Amino acid sequence: MFTGIIAARGRIERIEPRQGDARLSIHTGQLPMADVSLGDSIACNGVCLTAVELGPDFYVADVSAESLTVTTLGQLKVGASVNLEKALRVDDRLGGHLVSGHVDGVGEVVAIRQEARSWRYQIKAPQALAKYIAAKGSICMDGISLTVNHVNGAVFDVNIVPHTRSETTIETFSVGTQVNLEVDLLARYIERLLTVGQADSDSSKASPITTELLAKSGFI
Repeated sequence: MFTGIIAARGRIERIEPRQGDARLSIHTGQLPMADVSLGDSIACNGVCLTAVELGPDFYVADVSAESLTVTTLGQLKVGASVNLEKALRVDDRLGGHLVSGHVDGVGEVVAIRQEARSWRYQIKAPQALAKYIAAKGSICMDGISLTVNHVNGAVFDVNIVPHTRSETTIETFSVGTQVNLEVDLLARYIERLLTVGQADSDSSKASPITTELLAKSGFI
């Protein structure tokens, strides 16, 4: 598990294609590595990766063909800047929100505008994820825990303060940039709890979540 609070910006040093998947060597920048062991998880742009080789300022991770396909990791080039976060310890502060490192889909930046000293980014999510994104709820974008400011269908807005913009890869985003999205865990589990056990076990065909259903199930 992770928090979505980026600890450092890293850099892709090497990409090795391996029979359909890939091995990435990632320079860890300012990320402290003294307490990292082989097999530990480090999130790269919001994707949980297992360290298979370690150095004082780098780690190596294998990326499956599935992850290359459903995340933006398959688009990375040598030299690309990436957001890094080590796995959450039990006694760590939960500064963002609970993040699994399992990307739900890839979104696209559709608009950027400055508001006072902050920046507002408008992101279009895959249509299938729209139902999980709520105003003032949490979303993870390229590993960054963010608050959703506004939602219009599958398009949502996030406000980025100067510190977050300068300390993460967000400052490199432009219109058209694709980003990894992970929706809030609670939204996914509520949907599953409300649909499991119904006559049709295929949740894609299950009854939609309504106010009446939430009340009947004791959520409101």
